[in-house]
Parts: sequence; structure tokens; C-alpha cells
Amino acid sequence: MSAKRSRPRLRAGAHSFVSCLRKFLTPAVWKQAHRVPTPGRRAKQRWPLQPMLLTILLMTWCTGDTQAERFETARAFYTVLAPKRRRPGRTVQGFQKSLAALPVAVLRALATALRGQLRRLFAGALEVAGFIPLGCDGTRLRCPRCAALERRLGQGSNAQAPPQVWVTALVHLATGLLWSWRIGKGNASERQHLEQLAPTLPPQALVVADAGYQGVDLARTLIQAGLAFLIRVSSQTTLYALEGVPGAWDEGLVYYWTAEGQRQKQAPLLLRLLRVHSPKRKVDVWLLTNVLESQRLSVEAAGQFYKMRWENEGFFRTYKRTLAKVKLQSRTVRLVHREVEGSLLAVQLLLAQGAWAMVVLGRKGAVSSPRGVLVEIRRELRGGLGRRPRRHYVERLARAERERRPRTSAKEKRVWPSRDNHKPPKPPKLRELTEELKALLQKVLPAA
Repeated sequence: MSAKRSRPRLRAGAHSFVSCLRKFLTPAVWKQAHRVPTPGRRAKQRWPLQPMLLTILLMTWCTGDTQAERFETARAFYTVLAPKRRRPGRTVQGFQKSLAALPVAVLRALATALRGQLRRLFAGALEVAGFIPLGCDGTRLRCPRCAALERRLGQGSNAQAPPQVWVTALVHLATGLLWSWRIGKGNASERQHLEQLAPTLPPQALVVADAGYQGVDLARTLIQAGLAFLIRVSSQTTLYALEGVPGAWDEGLVYYWTAEGQRQKQAPLLLRLLRVHSPKRKVDVWLLTNVLESQRLSVEAAGQFYKMRWENEGFFRTYKRTLAKVKLQSRTVRLVHREVEGSLLAVQLLLAQGAWAMVVLGRKGAVSSPRGVLVEIRRELRGGLGRRPRRHYVERLARAERERRPRTSAKEKRVWPSRDNHKPPKPPKLRELTEELKALLQKVLPAA
């Protein structure tokens, strides 16, 4: 007899869309959201907390050109999902009115509890080479041109642009999971957002970011939070080598000491500067990290981590294009905030379902396709209006993985009008310590 090929089997009841959602939205997660005070909301109303939050998630996943179309599909699915509960309101206007009265703190508490659940479920899949690599980047979302949003949000860097919202997101670079995020006006500072997101990171986190996050204040904040970072630096950064500047630099210890810090007699930051050569682009990538031991983080590993930072761009493409969030639809500031927070929760759950299916079925090295996961979710939303839900949902998710075929040539780059060609950042300014700076260093280091 031929030996049958064994494959992982799922437990009974763990392969449907609803059971997969319950894997992440556990009673403990819902309890954290219910603990947030909601002043002004009546005890008995047509939109309790759980139906409202589930409707927000379903509206992000389902199809429809307007919010009214998405609302009808989401409400119908929830009504079939909970037939014994009191039916929620019928109109999208009533739903938006109840949503505007919901504190944003409820959505953030749900995101915090969900992040803890993700860490428990993906405990073994998050760590890579002793770190939990998390990439940080930001993007802008357009809003409707209405007077209230133009007055409160502003246009960002371009005066001709519509009102915009800035989103800074942290993405796990190995699995593509959305970890945490922060929103602000169109002209918000992404460095300040990362400082505010530092408490949400696990102790083993390695923050990987591009040259937009270079700065001594941000580096000091991450060090004080006990976090490791790997940030690209450019000619805007001036560093001082401990043992002189050699002719060819690969890696070494440097002092990060700005002119303002020298005037205020602040102690410099002792960091490690790495030079990673990219043979494909024929440029050097200069990376600054607070991991001083080369045994813990080698130059090759640092280059690989920075190459994985492309997951940030993939996440924003999923959020803005796959889920059609290039432009938001809400027309008030309160609804804009709740639309962004709710849709980010939805994309976090979408990515988590795909990654969890790969882990459960033992698909090592495979990364799920967000578009494929969304197609399966929409199939469930269409088929879930019957009496019997679809089966083997997780197995279908595991088959929705990204394309991994080997490429023999570079991708064709289209020429877009009114878009400047990308210029790689220039190397940082590497200086030697003068006698005056050495004398100042002897004074500030003992004080520090």
C-alpha cells in the first residue's frame, strides 16, 4: 500500500468564517471594549456596541459604491449571524448618528485587546533572528471637500490638495500583520506618531524605518523605551566616529551629537553605523542602530531587515487600493476618525486571518495574499445569507498565498506625469572628534 500524505487537520468548528472571527474577537477582547465609559449613550438603544463594531468591520470588507450599499449588506449579514438578538436600526443615517456618539477610545481599546490576542496566537511566528521586526511608515488619505473638514483637517503640504488625514502604521515585516497605528491631520509629524506608538511595541521589537524618521530626539525616545531600531540616515545627519574616519566604512561605533546638543551640553548617543551595499541598485544604504553587538545584528541581517521593510508599502497598497480607502467617504470630523479607526481594525483582522491560516496548516515560508483573503471573505458574506454557512474557510485562506515565482528581469517602471524620479539619500556626514569636542565629551559623559 502506498503511504498516504498526511496533512494538518482542523478541529471541528474551526474552519468557518464566523469561528475564525471568534478566534480573534474573543469574549475577553469584547470585554475590554465594553469597559470604556460611553457617556451620553442610552442603556437600551438600536445600536449596541457589538453590533455597531461588527457592522463597521463588515462595511469595510463588503462591496458597494456608497456607504448605504455597504451598510445594507453588513446589516443583513449581522441579522442572520445573530437571529435571536434584537435587530439593530434599519437606516444608515441612524447608524452614522450612533457611530458619531461612540467615543474613539472604544475603538482604540478594542485595537489594544486585539493586539494582545495577536501576540498570543502568533507567539512563535513573530520572532525573526532574535527580534520582532516592525516597519514604520505613513501615508495620507484624501477626504471630501467640505467646509468642516477643510477647516479642521487642512490640506497637508499642498495648498491645492483636498482635506487629508495622515496615518502612521507599524507592520510586522515577516507576516505582513498590521500591529498598531496613529492618525492625525494631513500635516502631522510621523516622528511624533512613532514616539506615541512606542508603548504599543513588544520588548523584542526592532523598529525598521526609512530616512524620514532620522532624528536624535526620536532615537533617544526609542532607547529610553527599551526598543531597538534600524533607521536609514542621509546627509541630514552628522555623526562622529570614535576612532577616526577610515577610508572604507563597513560598520563601527559613532556618536550621534547634534550642534544643539553640544550647545546645551547634552550627552551624545552611542550608536552603530552600518553600510549595506545594494548590488541591484548600485547604491549604499547607511543604517543607524542602537544594537551595538555585531553578533546580535550583523550587517547582512540588517540589510535583510531593511529589505523586508517593503511590507509597509504592501500594507498601504492593500488598505488604499484593495479596500478602496484612497479617499474616505465621511463628511464630518467625528465620522472621519471613526471610519479610519474602524477600517484599520478591519484590515488588521483581514491580514490576521490569512496569516493564521498559514500558521495553522503549517505553510512555512508562505505569505497570504490580502486580495485573496478579501475574495474569500466576500464569498462568505454573499453565501452567509443562507441557513448553512460555508465550510473549510481556513483551508481556502491557506491557498490564497502570494505569487512566489522567480523573476528573470526587473519590473517595468511606468513613467507617471508630474512625478519626480526618486533620488537615493546621500551618505551621512561622518566627522572626527576635534580636541574641543573631546574635552566637552569628558565633561558631559560623567554627568550623564
